[in-house]
Amino acid sequence: MGLLFNTVINSLILSSMYILAALGFAFLFNMLRIFNLAHGAIYMIGGYIGYYFIVELGMNHWLALLLTTLLVAAFGVFLERFLFRRLKGDFNLNIMACVFVAVILQTTVNIIVGDKTMAIPSFAEGVFRTALFSVSYERLVTFAAGLFLLGAIIWFVNKTRIGLQMQAIAQHRDGAILQGIDINRVSAVAFALGCALAAIAGIFLGAYLRLSPYMGDLMLTKVVIIFMLAGAGSITGILITGLILGTLSSVLPVFISGAASDAVIIAIVIIILLIRPQGFFGYQVEM
Repeated sequence: MGLLFNTVINSLILSSMYILAALGFAFLFNMLRIFNLAHGAIYMIGGYIGYYFIVELGMNHWLALLLTTLLVAAFGVFLERFLFRRLKGDFNLNIMACVFVAVILQTTVNIIVGDKTMAIPSFAEGVFRTALFSVSYERLVTFAAGLFLLGAIIWFVNKTRIGLQMQAIAQHRDGAILQGIDINRVSAVAFALGCALAAIAGIFLGAYLRLSPYMGDLMLTKVVIIFMLAGAGSITGILITGLILGTLSSVLPVFISGAASDAVIIAIVIIILLIRPQGFFGYQVEM
């Protein structure tokens, strides 16, 4: 019973973090047609900034989370304004720019900290115990925070003016312009939101798992898998496929080694995309 409960909690935690990161990735692609290959590096840099605030400066975890989110969101606005806004409509140059940003961020962190892994101290110490199972408060807090943030993002996209404008741009860019929507302002918000979500996932998983300069590579793979399986344009699809991937990532290592489980997941995804290239809930991605 304890193993089953902990596997369920692991599945929900990983799913919530994968979904947060994938939503940020999807916002940029759906609105700006930017296949952000730097998303994993931004996730990684968020984790290290949070580590610096918490460990080096001794800052409260939640204040560090807030400041890190704001800093990485501001970095997203900077990227949109001074880099990607100048490359609109050129997919190849956008890809090159994303790779450039990813390499710069990863190399910078690698130079500063080397290859050693680090861990952000737990957000909540202690263990919750019952007669049937026990689970760390860290896991419960991470899951609760992920659930709250997912709810907040869904509300923001569907209920706020800027969220509805983001949807309008994603559906028909030219039509949105004709309706008087400020494309540049909304694009900056989308970039800030996408980077902020990646940074939040980086901090929570940096406490739940470990930090390393290459942690973003695996997260980028997971995010792209979720995005492709969901189908471009489908937020609901990202929620469902993120839950499926998080479950597979938690359950498979119980039976086979971690590396083998990743290979099995990727093989499953390839087979699904060969059968249904448009994903489960959206349309086929065409660059």
